Amino acid sequence: MIRMASASVLQRMSQRAKQAEEIIAVLKTQIQDLRQSAVKQVPLPAKKSVVQFSEAKLPTETATTTNNVPKPTQEAKPKAEKKEKKASEAAKTPDDAGEPKAKKGKTNKAPAGEERMDVSRLSFKVGKIVQVEKHPDADSLYVEQVDLGEGRNRTVVSGLVKHIPIEQMQDKVAVFMINLKPAKMRGILSEAMIMCASTPEKVEILNPPAGSVIGDVVRARGFSDEPDAMLSPKKKVWETLKPDLRTDFNKVAAYKGAPLEVEGKGQVTAPTLADVQIQ
Repeated sequence: MIRMASASVLQRMSQRAKQAEEIIAVLKTQIQDLRQSAVKQVPLPAKKSVVQFSEAKLPTETATTTNNVPKPTQEAKPKAEKKEKKASEAAKTPDDAGEPKAKKGKTNKAPAGEERMDVSRLSFKVGKIVQVEKHPDADSLYVEQVDLGEGRNRTVVSGLVKHIPIEQMQDKVAVFMINLKPAKMRGILSEAMIMCASTPEKVEILNPPAGSVIGDVVRARGFSDEPDAMLSPKKKVWETLKPDLRTDFNKVAAYKGAPLEVEGKGQVTAPTLADVQIQ
C-alpha cells in the first residue's frame, strides 16, 4: 500500500511540474508579446530627440525606459548662460584701435570749453572812461561810457562812488573784463566790469602798463587760450576763478601767481594794495 501511494504521489507531482512548465512557457510568451506591444504603443519622440538617441547609441529597450530624460542639447542650456556668454564676448571685442568700444566712445563726450577752468576764459582789455556820471537811481553807482577800441562805447555801471572821486574817474585808463553777460543794475544795462584791487576798507582801480593803448589785450602769463565769447552765468566761471585773482606782494595783478600783462608792454598793477583780492 505504501509503495502504491508513493507512486501515485510522484505521478501527480510530475504532472504538476509539467503543467507548471507549460504555464511558465505561456507566461513568457505573454510577457514577450506584452513587451513588443508596449514598444509599438510608445509614441515616437520628436525628430530631434530621435537623433539624440541615435547619437547616444542606446539599445531599443533602454530607450523606451529613458525617453523622458533625453540627452541635453545646446538649445536646452539656460538662457542666462547664453546671455552671459554674449555679454562677455562683447566686452572683449576690440575696436580698430585695439581698445574696447565702450572705452573709446567715452573720451569725446566733454563739450568744448568745459575741459579747462582757468583765467584764459576771461577776456580783459584796456579801455578809457570817456564820460562818467552818478547813477540817477543809486547813490553808490557810477555810469561810465568806456572806449574799448570797438568802434562804439560800452556802458559800464560801477559801485565806486564811495571809493573813487568822480574827477579821478573821468578819462581814466583801466582794465575791463568784457565777456560777462550784460546785466541791468538799477535799470541801466552794464556791458563790462572795471577791474579793481579791493579790501573792505579800500578799493583801487588797476593800472595797465605804461604805453598801453585802448583795445590792448590783457592776459595772464602762460595762458594763451582764446577766452569765451560770453560767460554763461549758469556755469559760474567768473565766480569760480575770482578767488585766484589777487595782487602779489609787489602789487602786481596775477592769477595763481601768473602776472596779468599786456604783451611787450609790461604788467598790470595796483597803486598801493598788495596781496588783496581783485574784483
